Amino acid sequence: MFHRSLNVAAWTLVLVSLVSVANAGSDAPEAGRARLRDLGITTGRYAPGPLNAITDVGGVLVGHATIVRGDGALVPGHGPVRTGVTAVLPHGGDLWNQKVPAAAFVMNGNGEVTGLHWVNESGALEVPILLTNTMNVGRVSDAAVAWMIRKYPDLGIGDDVVLPVVGECDDSFLNDAQARAVGEPEVFSALDTAHSGPVAEGAVGAGTGMMAFEFKGGIGTASRVLSKEQGGFTVGALVNANFGTREDLRVAGIPVGEKIRDLMPKDMNDGSIVIVVATDAPIDSRQCMRLARRAIVGLAYTGATVRHTSGDFAVVFSTASRIPHYPKELLYSVTLLSDGHITPLFEATEEAVEEAILNAICMARTMVGRDGNTAYAIPLDRLRQAVSH
Repeated sequence: MFHRSLNVAAWTLVLVSLVSVANAGSDAPEAGRARLRDLGITTGRYAPGPLNAITDVGGVLVGHATIVRGDGALVPGHGPVRTGVTAVLPHGGDLWNQKVPAAAFVMNGNGEVTGLHWVNESGALEVPILLTNTMNVGRVSDAAVAWMIRKYPDLGIGDDVVLPVVGECDDSFLNDAQARAVGEPEVFSALDTAHSGPVAEGAVGAGTGMMAFEFKGGIGTASRVLSKEQGGFTVGALVNANFGTREDLRVAGIPVGEKIRDLMPKDMNDGSIVIVVATDAPIDSRQCMRLARRAIVGLAYTGATVRHTSGDFAVVFSTASRIPHYPKELLYSVTLLSDGHITPLFEATEEAVEEAILNAICMARTMVGRDGNTAYAIPLDRLRQAVSH
């Protein structure tokens, strides 16, 4: 049903030195790692943006804070720690008073993204999106409130109260989940250092301790640009990939996971994914919901099956318009993309999500966590060989 186009070209892998920073992930590629297209592998038919990242959508900002400390046996509450937080901001302006159209879709609900009821009820996003690990949701949510109060001191007094949007995946295979290591300093760092431009991927921020298809996973991003005739709009995706069994993995429709059966972790459970999609196409919340549903199609392109105990969430927003928090006028006008011309945007969303997931796997490096638990990086030479044969 899903036809995936493929191109495998000659490629050269460039080793890039990696500088590890405790609370601010470098945007340089992981040493010895490469993105999917850098391997000469392309999927889909739409062209990526200049960065092939969610930040190709003008105004979108991304920040990470990464925590890696300790080795050896787990001492509950004390480490080793392999975790972090990732922040996505629709724009760098006054987000509280200038919201953006948004919607969220839950494919399978064994997980949590806080604040989604209000996002879908109001049809808008008025806070940053934060991603972290499961048992850190409460602390990250509290820190998000503190950050918002710093920006808007009247919240909960003369102004409305705030409902943070915090999504989680379980990194406890590598990380001491009981440590709940992500707190206000890390959340503030991710938010305050969020920027446009290239986005760090793999074992960074919320993706530090995540796994995908029983390889090391984490943060990935990609984008697509429609033709001028289709509106010239950009759609970008950022994922925290922490799901899938090895035999599920498909790259450009090819069962790569069945061809790489070693480098397996021990005692893996079903996982989750949080997908964030941004677009500059002029769409409203209803249309954002339609894109959110299509984001799950992109997930399926990678071979994922939505399991009983998985958590599969998609949050979509448009940067094309602003929704005032306290409108002065009774009516306001917006320009919207016709539903009759929205299908290319659906397809671009699916492609961006697919490639974002694959970039997460390609960019993540092998990581040893608590109790010696090891998440192995997918061998890029074997990946390319599996796709080309």
